[in-house]
Amino acid sequence: MDMKRWQKITVAVSALVVVAGGLVYLNRKALILYAVTHAERPEIGPNVPVVWAQGPVTARIPAAQRPPNIIFILADDLGINDISTFGGGLAGGRLKTPNIDSLAAQGALFDQAYAGNGTCAPSRAMLMTGRYPTRTGYEFTPTPDGMGRIVKMFADGAQGGRPPVAYNRDVAESAPSYADQGLPGSEITLAEVLKTRGYRTAHIGKWHLGDRGESSPNAQGFDESLLMANGLHLPENAPNVVNAKLASDPIDKFLWARMQFAAAFNGGKLFEPAGYLADYWTDESIKYIEANKNRPFFLYLAHWGIHTPLQATKADFDAVGDISPHRLRVYAAMTRALDRSVGRIVEKLKQAGLSDNTIIVFSSDNGGAGYIDIPDVNKPYRGWKLTLFEGGIKVPMFVKWPARIKPGTHVNTPVAHIDVMPTLAGAGGAALPEGVEIDGRDMMPAAMGKGRITRPNDALFWQSGYNQVVRAGDWKLLVDGKQNKNWLFNLKTDPTERTNLAVANASKVAELKALLATHHKGRKPALYPYTLESAITIDKTAGEPFVKGDEVAWWPN
Repeated sequence: MDMKRWQKITVAVSALVVVAGGLVYLNRKALILYAVTHAERPEIGPNVPVVWAQGPVTARIPAAQRPPNIIFILADDLGINDISTFGGGLAGGRLKTPNIDSLAAQGALFDQAYAGNGTCAPSRAMLMTGRYPTRTGYEFTPTPDGMGRIVKMFADGAQGGRPPVAYNRDVAESAPSYADQGLPGSEITLAEVLKTRGYRTAHIGKWHLGDRGESSPNAQGFDESLLMANGLHLPENAPNVVNAKLASDPIDKFLWARMQFAAAFNGGKLFEPAGYLADYWTDESIKYIEANKNRPFFLYLAHWGIHTPLQATKADFDAVGDISPHRLRVYAAMTRALDRSVGRIVEKLKQAGLSDNTIIVFSSDNGGAGYIDIPDVNKPYRGWKLTLFEGGIKVPMFVKWPARIKPGTHVNTPVAHIDVMPTLAGAGGAALPEGVEIDGRDMMPAAMGKGRITRPNDALFWQSGYNQVVRAGDWKLLVDGKQNKNWLFNLKTDPTERTNLAVANASKVAELKALLATHHKGRKPALYPYTLESAITIDKTAGEPFVKGDEVAWWPN
C-alpha cells in the first residue's frame, strides 16, 4: 500500500472516530438505556398450550347448592372515567363499556370505593390479605432493576420547570432484586383461606407480589398460576398490533426498551402467549372455568390492561373510530378489549349454568396515570396514580351474585381493597385466619341490603412513605411530609377536593392527625425501601406545561 493511500485511510478513520465520538456523546442516554435494559434478557420459548387440572367430569352436587364460585377481575391503572358506568367515558363519552356497565347494573355498585394505594403492588397486597401496610410492611411498588436510574436520567432536563426527580442509587443497589421484593409467605392470602373450604384456586395475569420462592402465586395459595412474566401486550412488531409511544414519559421509554412478550405457567419456563394479552388471559380463564365447572373455584384474573406500554390490536383500534390523538385512540382500544373480556367471562358462566351462584367482583388497582397525558381519565376528580388524591385512589368496585344480590343495588358507605379479602372469604364460608389482625370489613351484608359497613371511627387509611391519609366519615386529610403540607377536604360538600380547609379548620386537622398517629402506632417498617421521589402535578398531566405555582404532591417509590 502506498503512503498517500495509507494517509487517506488514516484521515477517514480519524474522521469516523470523531463522528462516532460525537454520536456517542449525543446518544449517551440511548446507550445507557440500551445497556441497562438489555442486560440478562431472559430466553422466551414458543407458545406452550396450558393444561388446566381437570375437575370432576360430572357434578356431584348441583351448582346452586355448592359454595359460590368466585371470580375477581382486576384492571390495571383504570381511571374512574374510563368506563361509562359513571356517566362519562373516554373521548368525551364516545367509547362505551357495555359489558362492564352491565356487570355493575346487575349487582351492587359501591359508589365510594377506593384502591388500597396510589400504585399497584400495595393495593394487590391489601386485596389478598385484607391488611394495611402498617401490619405487613408491604408499602411500595417494586420496580424492575435499573428502572429508577433510567427514569431519573430521562426526567432530568425534561421536567419543564418541575422539581427534579430524586434517585438514591446506593439504596437501589443494596435493595433485594425486583423478583425478590415479594409479599412474605407468612402473610395469609384470600386464596389460602378459600382452599380451607375446598376451593380450587387459580391466578391468571399480573401478580407483582414477588416472582420467586415463598412470594410466588403458587406459594401463596394458588393451585395454578398463568403468570404475566413480562410487560408487552403483543410483540412490538406483531402484524396485528398498533403501538403508541409516549415521548414525554421516562417510564414509557424504559418499558419499551426492557419489556418482552412472555408468560409462565406454574413457575415453568417462559413462553410466548398465544395472542394479545387481554384476549389470551380471557381464553385461558374460559378454559379454567370449563375445567372446574363441577366444583367450587376461585379465579383471580388480573389484567395488565390498560397499563402502558400502550398497545392495541388493529381490530380494536379500527373499531373505536377516529378518536384523536393517537395515544387516546390506542388507549380506548385497550379499554374495549378489557370490556370484551368481562363480557366473555359472563357469557361463559351462562353457558356453563353457573351464573346464579357465581360471584364476580370488578375493580382497578389504582386510578388512571397522569404520565399517559390523557387529561380526562379520572374526571371529575383531582390527581392521578402516584397520588392519594381522589383521582389516584377512587376506583370502580362492584359485585354481582344473582342468587343473593339484587340488581341495581347501590352502597354509599366508603369501602376499600382491604375489604375484599374478608368479604369473599365470608361469602365462601371460610373462617378468617386465627391470630391474624384483619383490617378489612365484610361488604356483603351491605351489598345484600342487610346493614351498613362499620369500622372504628368510620376511618380508612392510606400511606406511602412520608404520605399519610385518613378518611373519617366525610372528612379527608392528606399529609405530605416532604413538603410539610396538609390538605383537608369535606368530601360531602367538595367531592372533587377543590377547597383546602386545613388552615381554616385546624381543629379538624388535629383530630384527624390523632387518628393517623393511632393507626401508625407500632407501624411495621417498610419491607423494601423506596429509591425514587417524584413531584406529581395534581391538576395537570405530565405532558402539560408546568407553571410556577402549580400544586404538586411528592411520591416516593
